[in-house]
Amino acid sequence: MGQALLRLAAERGDLSVVAAYSRSQPPQRVIDGVPHFAVGELSGAPEFDVAIDFSLPQGFDPVLALCAARGKALVSGTTGLSSAQNAAINDAANGIAVVWAANYSLGVAVLTELVRRAAAALPGWDCDVVEAHHTRKLDAPSGTALHLGAAAAIGRGEEPHYASLRAGDIVGEHTVQFAAAGERLELIHRATNRDIFARGALEAALRVAHQAPGRYGLAELMFPNL
Repeated sequence: MGQALLRLAAERGDLSVVAAYSRSQPPQRVIDGVPHFAVGELSGAPEFDVAIDFSLPQGFDPVLALCAARGKALVSGTTGLSSAQNAAINDAANGIAVVWAANYSLGVAVLTELVRRAAAALPGWDCDVVEAHHTRKLDAPSGTALHLGAAAAIGRGEEPHYASLRAGDIVGEHTVQFAAAGERLELIHRATNRDIFARGALEAALRVAHQAPGRYGLAELMFPNL
């Protein structure tokens, strides 16, 4: 994701990357015109308007703390966060604008709203969320599956069932199924290229950079009239 963000941001005239940070020491300080640092050097970050974070749960806290200390916006796609980390996001949102999403695909943002509406319209139907990802993905169910399940729970008042598959190099597939006697409704999103997540995160960063403090969802930020 970091490489995709850097590559796609370089193609745009409305964004400027001031620094990139990674878990380990970079092989060189400047790569393609962008200064690179290890996460241990985060406190010395240059001035910025918004930080984009796609790390691991153990790397999330320093980024959130930096944004809160400097009063800058944060866009994060780090999944597997603890309840304490989620509480910290809500805390920080009192002073800065924060976007957190399990999936930055704009299609998934729309799918989430469709799932909520379908669940509300079909309260007596069985509901299942099935997700498939590549073999290297650690968390199961995926953060996106849990996010879709939460939308279904809002609509129908109870959690759906989950199923997870890990195979090959699947980028990401999510199916939300509603079933009753004699019929079945499926809402499906398939990702075939990881660039969609980077593009969504960059769009979210542009929109949230100068927003008032608060915690924003991707759909409400990108599609306020949905």
